[in-house]
Amino acid sequence: MLLSSEVLDQGLIVSVQAPPGSPMRHPDVIAAMAESSLRNGAVAVRLESPEHIGAVRRRCPEALIIGLWKCTYSDSSVYITPGWKEIQMVWSAGADVVAIDATERSRPGGEKLDDLIKRAHAELRAPVMADIDSVENGLRAADLGCEWVGTTLYGYTEATSEQNPPGLELLPLLRKELNASVRLICEGGISSPSEAQSALKAGADNVVVGTAITGVDQQVHNYCKCMKG
Repeated sequence: MLLSSEVLDQGLIVSVQAPPGSPMRHPDVIAAMAESSLRNGAVAVRLESPEHIGAVRRRCPEALIIGLWKCTYSDSSVYITPGWKEIQMVWSAGADVVAIDATERSRPGGEKLDDLIKRAHAELRAPVMADIDSVENGLRAADLGCEWVGTTLYGYTEATSEQNPPGLELLPLLRKELNASVRLICEGGISSPSEAQSALKAGADNVVVGTAITGVDQQVHNYCKCMKG
């Protein structure tokens, strides 16, 4: 898959996911939503789990897929593609970029972020997207070799739990310090086209939107809750 700036710049990436237990989580439904997103102008999709990555790859063979796998472990709060096993599975399923938690938190089994990035590059030749929660962690991830840096975890880690996404304030600081070759992604909490435009103006190369587009479960719940007062 071509990862050139010409293809990606200023483009929308749609996160096509559904919560556990939702009927929307069926691989065929995920693949249909992904295809619809791509047909209507999205430059890439972000998918969770090898099963969903494989389903979209089969249905949309030319799609640019950012893949991850949410797995929980008792010894760590890191859950986005936390270890080597998950990285291998995401890549083998057909992802073009592997997204991983790149915060400073300890990982399951004591695995180290720098080792995982090195192995992803050396053994798989896989580009890596760092899901981060702060400027410091974003710069560290880039120094470790991550080709993409995204604000995905801003507001979702222990260190940033009092903050609310989107992390627009991180973008100009990251863009100033990051090498121009590192793609800066705004992800998390974008709920309108105007917010997406603001993220681009603040320095993002791309914007990821999930719940506001594909989050049927959450959107319906929000409407019903609000309407009930």
